[in-house]
Amino acid sequence: MAVATQFGLKVRYFSTTLVKPVSKLVMPPIQVYGVEGRYATALYSAASKQKKLDQVEQELNKIVSLMKDPKFYGVVTNPHIKRNIKQKTVNDVLSKQKVSPTMLNFINLLAENGRLRQTPDVASAFSKIMSAHRGEVLCSVTTAQPLDETNLSELKSALSGFLKKSETLKLETKTDPSVLGGMIVSIGDKYVDMSTKSKIQKLSRLINEAI
Repeated sequence: MAVATQFGLKVRYFSTTLVKPVSKLVMPPIQVYGVEGRYATALYSAASKQKKLDQVEQELNKIVSLMKDPKFYGVVTNPHIKRNIKQKTVNDVLSKQKVSPTMLNFINLLAENGRLRQTPDVASAFSKIMSAHRGEVLCSVTTAQPLDETNLSELKSALSGFLKKSETLKLETKTDPSVLGGMIVSIGDKYVDMSTKSKIQKLSRLINEAI
């Protein structure tokens, strides 16, 4: 419990000390969970106070791309390399990228807490927060085959009916041959399984129950 409290204080300290005078935590438009969610929330609060949300989002995504380099990622994830060495390596790389003080302080916090390898997870959580901040509603559609332009346009039009006037649709399409046909749609907190696979499974259960 003491460790968890100390962690929470560190993250909150980060989010409230980059702007003076110290102000309260700026809550994101949606709540994201887990360790990565706490870090992402702290980063959102700090960047919001600095009015640098878009810049910080771009910088964080750039850092995730940099971490795909095998040598850089190897240093970040190697448990045998001391934290201070990891921190120096990351600082040297980010200094060349000329990232903002907000991002540099945030990455140093991750390094200090031994969380550098979770940077991609934090970036993913931060991206969800920023989507909500922009009024974007993520919709995921899975089909057995890629949708053609006509079906995709009709689908976007139908899904837009679920949105408020202030919201915009952010559509993500996936293909999964195992669904056989139809589609699986997830939009906001709604989930609809209209796949052929689901219908076959339902039919099989009804047959088994009748026997």
